[in-house]
Amino acid sequence: MSLSGDDPRPDATTRRETPWLLPSNRRLRHLHGLSLRNLVLTPPNPSQRKKTIDDEEVPNALQSPFKRLALDARSAIPQSRSFTNLPAAGADGHKDKTPVHRPATSPAYRPVRRRSTLPGTDPDPRTREGQLQAITRSRMGDTWFSLHTEAEPEAAPPVYVSEVVENATNPSFRFFDLTRCGPGVARGDWLMVRVWARATPADAYGLLVEWQLSLPSLQFLGRSLDGFHHPLPPNSLIFHFPDGVYTSLTDLPPRSSSSVSASAPAPAAVASSRAEEGSALPTASYDALMRLANLDECIQDARTTRARLEAQITAILETHRPAQATTSEAAAARETLTLTRQAVAAERKQLRLATRRREALAASLRARRDAMARGRQVQERARSHLPDARAKLAASAALLAQTGAETRGQLRRIAEDLLAIYPIEPVADRPLAFTIAGLALPNSDFTDVTDRDRLAAALGWTAHLVHLLSLYLSAPVPYPIHPAQSQSQIHDPISVDLAPRRYPLHPGPAPARFDYGVFLLNKDIEFVMTTQGLRGLDRRQTLPNLKYLLYVLTAGPPAIPARKAGGIRGLRPCATHAP
Repeated sequence: MSLSGDDPRPDATTRRETPWLLPSNRRLRHLHGLSLRNLVLTPPNPSQRKKTIDDEEVPNALQSPFKRLALDARSAIPQSRSFTNLPAAGADGHKDKTPVHRPATSPAYRPVRRRSTLPGTDPDPRTREGQLQAITRSRMGDTWFSLHTEAEPEAAPPVYVSEVVENATNPSFRFFDLTRCGPGVARGDWLMVRVWARATPADAYGLLVEWQLSLPSLQFLGRSLDGFHHPLPPNSLIFHFPDGVYTSLTDLPPRSSSSVSASAPAPAAVASSRAEEGSALPTASYDALMRLANLDECIQDARTTRARLEAQITAILETHRPAQATTSEAAAARETLTLTRQAVAAERKQLRLATRRREALAASLRARRDAMARGRQVQERARSHLPDARAKLAASAALLAQTGAETRGQLRRIAEDLLAIYPIEPVADRPLAFTIAGLALPNSDFTDVTDRDRLAAALGWTAHLVHLLSLYLSAPVPYPIHPAQSQSQIHDPISVDLAPRRYPLHPGPAPARFDYGVFLLNKDIEFVMTTQGLRGLDRRQTLPNLKYLLYVLTAGPPAIPARKAGGIRGLRPCATHAP
C-alpha cells in the first residue's frame, strides 16, 4: 500500500541499519510494546461533494467584502462573470464579450484585499484559538488494544489487554512481557491486534482497527521513530522489538466504504462517462482562481521579504560585529564583577564570623586561666594547712577510737544492769522457752495461757525493756511503745488504713488487737537487732531474740567499766536514768 505517492521504505540512514533479530526468529516473546500513529476516528468521505462550488454556493459568499464592493451601485467596477454559473452560461451559449475596463490610475478604484477564509486566520485571537482547539479535539480520542492468538477472538480470551490512553492522537502504550503467558504463546509468530477507540467519554468504545499479521512479514523502520521522516498511513500500528521498531506497510487493513478505497471509479472513467453523457465538465470558479492567485502572490511576496530581511539583518550584524563583541565583553565583565563582589561579601561575612568566634574563644581561655589561677591559690592555701589538718586528723581518730571504746563499755555496763533488773532465764525441759523476772512468756502462742494477769505483766516488762534498749542504743523503733506495766500499749503510725492505731499488750475482749500488738512488739525487737548487725532466729520468738541481743551486748572482758559522773557522753540524756 502506498503512502500518498511517497516511498514507504525508510531513508538511507535507516536502511543501513541491520536488525540483529532475523525475520525467521521473530516471535511473540520478542514483542515489547505497540504504538498507534495518525489516529483517525472519522475517515474522509469525498463522495459528499458531487459538484463544483461556485460563487453562489459558497457559504457567506454574498457577505464577503469583495462581493459587497462588486454589488455596490456607486462603484465603477463592472460585474464579474464569476457571479453567475459559468457552466450554465456556456451551455446556453450566452457569452458576454464586453471588455471589462478597470482603470488602474482612476482615483475611485482601490483594490480591496480579500479576506482569507482558511481556518485559523481569523483576526480575533479567541476565535482563532477556538478553531484550533476544535481541530485538535477532532483528532483526539481514547484508545486501547487487545492481543489475540486465535483467529476467532470470541472463542478464547485475549492474551493481553492494554491500558486506556486518553486524549491522544499518537497514543503510546506501556511495554509488556508475553513470556509469562507460557511457551504456547511466547513461541508463536501469528498475532491479531484489535484497537478500540472512542471520540468522547460519553461515547461507547468501538472497533477501530483489526490486524491479522505474521511477525516475520513486518518491515524494519529503524532503531526508533526519531530517524523515520516519511509520513505514515492513518491508524498505523508500530511494533517495538529489542532491535528497533517495525510496521506492516503492505498488510494494512482495507478502509471502510465511507473512506477512499480501490473500488471507487477512477477520475478518468468519471470524466469519460460524463463526456459520453454530453454534460459540461465542472470547473473552478473565478473567485477560487483569484484566491489561489492572491495566495500565490502573497507567498512569493513573503519569501522575497524574508530573503530581503535576512540579508539586511546579516549586513547589520556584520557591520555592528565589533560593537556586539564589545557589548558581549562588557556584559561578561559585569557578570564577573558581580560574582567577584558576591564572593568578597561572602568572604567578609566569614571573616566577621571567624573574628567573633576568635574573640569568644579568647575570652573563654582568659576565664579558664583566671579560674585555674584561683584554684592554684586555693590549693596552695589548703596545702599550707595540710600538716596541721593531718595532726588534727590523727588526734581526732585516736579520740574517736577512745570514745567508741568507752561507749561500747558503757553500753555493756547498761546491758548488764538491764539484764540484772529484768533477768531472762530459760525454762527447764522446754526448748526456746524463757521467763522474764520469773514470769513465763510464750512465743506468740497464748491459747494455753490461763493466768492473764501474769501474761500482761510479762509483756509489760518486755515492752519496757525494749523501750529502754531503743533509747540507750539510739535506735528509735518504728512502732513507739508506751510502757505502763501490765497496761502497756504500742502505737502503729505506719498502717494508715487501721483505726484506732493504738493496740494493747495485755489480753482483753479483742484477741485480734492483742495479737497484732504482740506482732508489732516483735517487729521492734527485730529492728533493734538489725541496728546492731544481728539477725533473729524467728520473728515470733520474743524472749529468745531479746536474750540473744542482751548476750551480744554484754559480751566482752570480765571487767565492767564504772559509771561516769554526769552520764554517758554522746548518748541521749534520758539514757542516763536507770529504771
